[in-house]
Amino acid sequence: MAGWQFWKTLFGADPRAADARRVHAVVPAEALQRLTACVTASEARHTGQVRLCIEARLPPSYVRREATARERAITLFGKLRVWDTEDNNGVLIYLLLSQHAIEIVADRGIDRHVPTTVWQDMVAGLSADLRAGRYEEGLRQAIEAVTAELARSYPRAPGAPRDNTLPDTPVVL
Repeated sequence: MAGWQFWKTLFGADPRAADARRVHAVVPAEALQRLTACVTASEARHTGQVRLCIEARLPPSYVRREATARERAITLFGKLRVWDTEDNNGVLIYLLLSQHAIEIVADRGIDRHVPTTVWQDMVAGLSADLRAGRYEEGLRQAIEAVTAELARSYPRAPGAPRDNTLPDTPVVL
């Protein structure tokens, strides 16, 4: 029996649903809609793809092996197919609520243009909003910061059609 099924048998609830409720408690549906609009507006300015993922806590398998939020973000980068863009210019913004951690994972195309220190500085600057419980504001700022780098390195030509290969809606886990 899978871990969550065992939990459900014992306690009558699926912990994954509880985690999603926890995310929605701090980033309600209206905020997710505004963040979706931010991603859509972002991608109108460049040819990259931005994915936003919010997770309540690390899965038990990650906790058992003492994995970091960064490791989880890299895994989700692949699972959410952020790497699957024509110019390898996808960026994942990952928020782990339980640790107030934010991670930015950029594909190899954008990494050629943006030094790792830029992403690290971005994350450090956003951490204050997260610690203060300003999740929507912190995520909006993350999207804007990533947008600035993508627009500089991969600007969208005026009038060029938007090839939206990844959904703009945040992923809630």
